[in-house]
Amino acid sequence: MKRVVLFIIAALAMAGCSTKSDLVLFHDTNVSNEQAQKSVTVIGSEGMYEYRIRPHDRISITMYNHPELGTTSINSQRQDTTGVLVDSKGYVRLPLVKSIHIAGLTQPAAQAKIEKAYKAYLEDAELNLQVLNKRAYVLGEVNKPGEVNLFNERATLLQVLAGAGDLTNYANRHAIVIMKQRKNTVVTETVDLTGANSIKMANLMIYPGDTIYVAPNGVRAFNIGVSEVTPVFDLAGRITQPIVNVEYLRDR
Repeated sequence: MKRVVLFIIAALAMAGCSTKSDLVLFHDTNVSNEQAQKSVTVIGSEGMYEYRIRPHDRISITMYNHPELGTTSINSQRQDTTGVLVDSKGYVRLPLVKSIHIAGLTQPAAQAKIEKAYKAYLEDAELNLQVLNKRAYVLGEVNKPGEVNLFNERATLLQVLAGAGDLTNYANRHAIVIMKQRKNTVVTETVDLTGANSIKMANLMIYPGDTIYVAPNGVRAFNIGVSEVTPVFDLAGRITQPIVNVEYLRDR
């Protein structure tokens, strides 16, 4: 019978260790307000941000004087959601001017480059270019995790969270992690929405490609741990049940 008890204890210990490592990989539920505030970058420290077109982006082009050459018409009541794809090498293929490389350019720069290409064929080439797939990503304890469209190229943290259906009751408001890709590096910030600077932090700017992870609070983390341990405990019980029966029969 002692062997049965030792087996169950060992199984629970291994499950407990596994659960803890999974949770720590994404968040620390014991982050204090002071620690969270120290890791926050001052708003505006990134300077002027301009989105640069990337391979696999979709762009919409409106040709004011030649609508048949664009992807949408200025008189159309239907919003263009398809556009044209920037290929994996950074080129976009357009009527008349064929392929033009625009990856790495800002929207105004790409617009000027395409306009210049059209002016070789048209005297009155004027166009407007927009990137259609500007999105931020929200994961974790929100009601609607996934993509949030950024129609104005950027939005505040509060607006993005609202677009994700707001925080759940299990959200850890002391440690909201924002991952930002800037040039070739990824910058991580931890934001506290409960402290004295909560309004300031809620207005932190989120840009296309940024990812927000809302960690669960202690109660939620405990529930996740219990839900992962329970199947292991059930399995251990099923495995040891025949041994318990044998021990019981021997005792009798």
